[in-house]
Amino acid sequence: MVDKKGKVRGLGRGLSALMSDVGSTSTEQGQPADTLPLKSDMIVPIEKIFPNPDQPRRSFTEENLNDLANSIRAKGIIQPLIVRERPEHEDEFEIVAGERRWRAAQIAQLHMLPVVLRRFSDTEVLEVAIIENIQRADLNPVEEAQGYKNLMERFGRTQEQMSEALGKSRSHIANLLRLLNLPDEILTYLREGQLTTGHARALITSDDQLDLARQVVIKGLSVRETERLVKRAAQADGPKDKPKRKVRNLVEKDADTRALEADLSLGLGMKVLVSHVNGTETGTISITYSDLDQLDDLCRILSATQQVESK
Repeated sequence: MVDKKGKVRGLGRGLSALMSDVGSTSTEQGQPADTLPLKSDMIVPIEKIFPNPDQPRRSFTEENLNDLANSIRAKGIIQPLIVRERPEHEDEFEIVAGERRWRAAQIAQLHMLPVVLRRFSDTEVLEVAIIENIQRADLNPVEEAQGYKNLMERFGRTQEQMSEALGKSRSHIANLLRLLNLPDEILTYLREGQLTTGHARALITSDDQLDLARQVVIKGLSVRETERLVKRAAQADGPKDKPKRKVRNLVEKDADTRALEADLSLGLGMKVLVSHVNGTETGTISITYSDLDQLDDLCRILSATQQVESK
């Protein structure tokens, strides 16, 4: 991201820097000007406020909204909404943080809402929405994963950049992104809380994800029980007689091959085996990873190599 002065700005100035204290109007020494509120504690007609179309949170339960609406009727809105000027709409505002309060205020039939107006780019709006919801544990796994995907696809962010910005491990982000490859019905189970992230991670390796997911939901299986179910299904679907390995065409490894394996293993930090087929120029390289972090590292290395070669 590049600001008006041409300086490159990284993702993730942090929630404290982006949102700061909503009641503060003084300029703090060293704080970027665009993180400061344009106007503090404005009162804006509710019909002038609109939700963020890229808000990662999509599920708002009626019961929770009604509880918040009752609180608002009794005590009002204690914490102002954070908004920015709505793109291409004069005198209208887009919610950066506080959509749940805005929805509850409509139920409570409030006509005016307190807001803090700030300057935010599209990237920062999405980042703040993700951070706020994650810190308050308001996003379900699918919403969180979709938020990460939006940051990556729309703004060119890497998993490592998001890890640093959002305070999440790279493996956590990678594991959530993998969930989006599951069938839509399983994603619905995740959104509704019928399945947890642990259930989904167990199912993602299965060739019969949907049928097993339905069994898990119907029977109310735990994550460990789901892992055993997936394992039994894989064993049942596997070949009854394992084919014998063809070893006659494999060349016995010489010192150079073993040295190459050692160098590759040291460079990758993972066990590497090189197998050459006798009488040909073909063979295989096998890389063994011990955990998902190592798998993420390997994928990052291969992706980086592919990007360099394509230039």
